[in-house]
Amino acid sequence: MASSKGQEKPGVDDREVVLRVRGVNVAFGKNRVLHELDLDVYRGEILAFVGGSGTGKSVLMRAILGLVRREAGQIELFGIDYDHADGPTRLSIDQRMGVLFQHGALFSSLTVRENIQVPMREYFNLDQRLMDEMAAVKMDLVGLPADAADKYPSQLSGGMIKRAGLARALALDPDLVFLDEPTSGLDPIGAAEFDELIASLRDTLGLTVFMVTHDLDSLEAVCDRIAVLRDGKVLVHGSLEKMMEVDDPWVISYFLGKRAQKLVPHLTS
Repeated sequence: MASSKGQEKPGVDDREVVLRVRGVNVAFGKNRVLHELDLDVYRGEILAFVGGSGTGKSVLMRAILGLVRREAGQIELFGIDYDHADGPTRLSIDQRMGVLFQHGALFSSLTVRENIQVPMREYFNLDQRLMDEMAAVKMDLVGLPADAADKYPSQLSGGMIKRAGLARALALDPDLVFLDEPTSGLDPIGAAEFDELIASLRDTLGLTVFMVTHDLDSLEAVCDRIAVLRDGKVLVHGSLEKMMEVDDPWVISYFLGKRAQKLVPHLTS
């Protein structure tokens, strides 16, 4: 899947590419964050995107979503070059994607039900009763109790905020979901339950998941493939086992350091 230097080679995998990133450059002033970055995400997989703090993991996600300006590079979504697509095509692509931002990013003045209905109102003119029914279905999908619908974000626990944000991400039945640090701030039990939820939703809904994370437990529990961001590029991508073979100081420290030692017996047994 990767060359001897760990760089990705286009066309070496015959699976359907849902998201293709080629030659992406992003800089903030003189600070270059991403440089000639290439990455493919395949249909039905949960891809974990990892890297050191401040290296640009969330920047790439936001660049893909058009929330951060790219200096150069191409983004293809569902086989379509987004930059050169017409308005209706872009709108159709946007509707096929959902996003869970870090910390949920719920609107504080809206109830859970109203937060989930934001994408429905943005893209469609639907009857209120239908939107209420759809919101209830999404809440049930992510494990939120029915009585949470009329609560405001300030009345929710951290785990419930994450689930409400995920329900909003699923509001339009997307094919591709972006998750930014989905287990950050959750206790170990809550994080494990959220991992199980992500895996279950992928299997039942046929989702493709692009997940920015630093959670080693998530990498082991639910991720099919890992891509490591290093010096503005994807240094290497592959299985968790493959990460153990990479000769790079950061990768060695991250995957074989003290906090990762519990993974080693499992991977080498």
